[in-house]
Amino acid sequence: MASQGTGYDLSASTYSPDGRIFQIEYAAKAVENAGTAIAVRTKDGVVFGVENLIHSKLLVPGSNKRVYTVDSHIGMISAGLTADGKHLAGRAKEEATNYYDTYKHKAPVRNVAERTAFYVQAFTLYSSVRPFGAASIVGGVDEERGPQLYVIEPSGVFLGYHGCAVGKGKQFAKTEIEKLALDELSMTQAAEEVAKIIYKAHDDAKDKDFELELSWVGPASDMKHRPVPAQIKEEAVRKALAALDEEMED
Repeated sequence: MASQGTGYDLSASTYSPDGRIFQIEYAAKAVENAGTAIAVRTKDGVVFGVENLIHSKLLVPGSNKRVYTVDSHIGMISAGLTADGKHLAGRAKEEATNYYDTYKHKAPVRNVAERTAFYVQAFTLYSSVRPFGAASIVGGVDEERGPQLYVIEPSGVFLGYHGCAVGKGKQFAKTEIEKLALDELSMTQAAEEVAKIIYKAHDDAKDKDFELELSWVGPASDMKHRPVPAQIKEEAVRKALAALDEEMED
């Protein structure tokens, strides 16, 4: 970047000579260095999975969640700077609450994703602030549109997906998700596939130990965003480890 000329990365409102905004690229790099977060949209619900890297053996298990409930029917996960992800989750909750207070109706998933994306994009416009170093996945089940899934990038761009991934193992996870017949999967099957992908994407040689976080929203959870039940999660982990062992033997 030095060859482009120095000083162009000091502000999010400054373009380089070739039209790049380096601070947004730095924010995207922070996301790429974080644990993988993926989500898939089945025929009747959305399943989330997070590879939550454990940075210290002294941490209490489950004390540093990266899965958030935005509204009763909407969930959110993030990859990147943990504090930024939590802040965006708080903002998304505010958007959902404001929508309900105004219209006395649960907020559509797209509306929450769009309003949060506008907020993220505003932090790329002024020299007095910095872009958020986190990418978020927002998903839920609308009464009218059914299951919905969106990704909000650090640039403020948000796009809808059938299946998506952010974080360190993004490319591998996307390739694996593309192999799935998502419209034919039940939510339990989707949870098992999500667990398999996260375990396969995790590099034991380079990465630290991790906690697997799984949540879903759909008929299996009474249309509310909730953690995947412990029994189903344990079975998903067992199958993921078995699949990993089979690959290593081959």
